[in-house]
Amino acid sequence: MRGPIEDSAYIRSFLETIQGPIVLAAHSYGGFVITNAATGLSNVKALVYIDAFIPDEGDGLFELVPGSCLGLDPAKVFKTVPVAGGADLYLQIAPNPPYPGIAECFANGVDPETTALVAATQRPAFSNQASEKSGPPAWKTIPSWSLIGTEDHVVPADRQEFMSKRANATIETVNAGHLSLISRPEAVTKVIEAAIAAMS
Repeated sequence: MRGPIEDSAYIRSFLETIQGPIVLAAHSYGGFVITNAATGLSNVKALVYIDAFIPDEGDGLFELVPGSCLGLDPAKVFKTVPVAGGADLYLQIAPNPPYPGIAECFANGVDPETTALVAATQRPAFSNQASEKSGPPAWKTIPSWSLIGTEDHVVPADRQEFMSKRANATIETVNAGHLSLISRPEAVTKVIEAAIAAMS
């Protein structure tokens, strides 16, 4: 969560230690990371995007998702903690109109107990996430799958569809919000298994 450049380099360094074939799956901002981390790696055989960003070269994070509930006035959406070189950003838990709060924005469709846990254990996003641009995308040479949550308020479904089609991804949909990996894990598993099956 430090920004596409640092995070992609870190994940890439790990991928380079694995000799066997890899199906690389990511959720949300993680899609930005794997798109950059896997470029040129012959051992990565498939990319799986779950309610995720799928950037092209030169794309920035928030410019990809007009209409996102996180794209409102940052002062209403985030609790900002200054740190060296920038700021750590935490989602505000309570509604702060027009921001609807973490339950309706980020965790819609998730039960209240789990939503409270998500809110309490969230890791901060470093401000570099919003400013760094994506590099050459791995999906241009690696087959991709995309699971689109039709009720996603963070990465709206129409934007997921646009990015998925641009990447020529195999598209599946699920009636879920941004956290389909929590609310509909069977759908997530099915898409990952489809990517695995396509490798053989």
